[in-house]
Amino acid sequence: MTRVLLTGFEPFGGADVNPSWEVARLVAATPPEGLAVTAARLSCVFGQAAEELRTAVRAFAPDLVISLGQAAGRPDVTVERVAINVDDARIPDNAGRQPVDRPVVPGGPAAYFATLPVKACVAAAREAGVPASLSHTAGTFVCNHVFYALMHLLADELPTARGGFVHIPALPSQVLDVSTPSLPADTVAHALRALLTAAATRTTDLRVPEGATH
Repeated sequence: MTRVLLTGFEPFGGADVNPSWEVARLVAATPPEGLAVTAARLSCVFGQAAEELRTAVRAFAPDLVISLGQAAGRPDVTVERVAINVDDARIPDNAGRQPVDRPVVPGGPAAYFATLPVKACVAAAREAGVPASLSHTAGTFVCNHVFYALMHLLADELPTARGGFVHIPALPSQVLDVSTPSLPADTVAHALRALLTAAATRTTDLRVPEGATH
């Protein structure tokens, strides 16, 4: 059975909920067939989140790790392709930390690609009836920090494990303006189950266009 670690974040910026953790819990409670899924909640704090992730990975020794984060304003489930070695926080994290132009890992590579079949993961979510797309930027806040830390950790300690990051929209309860996109947690969890199955069972990715034009 494939061992999967799924992480989400604690609430951030005064919110009382973070959809990434709500979805992680839902998927862990009812995982896809053939997958053993454990969920871990990370602090929305530079440095601390990476340490919590490292502890969870070492304790669970997963075959597959996917971290989730909220991307308010995005309308769909977005599978991230690349993590970059920079922390550049426009706003403070939950501990008041606001690193500017600092590396996630001093001396580390400039970037890591996700080792998921990212296009197949996007296709699987779409086939499950949930809007999804491939993203080429995870930002420079704590989400990218965790994504980069994850890929660096796997490269160093678990080279046979695969990993990546998925951004999800806000929950309907978080949205006051009806023009702001959102998706229910159970809808996103449905997409994540399909995505996890694709990530766990495919050894090659799809050769289809999912590139950006800007």
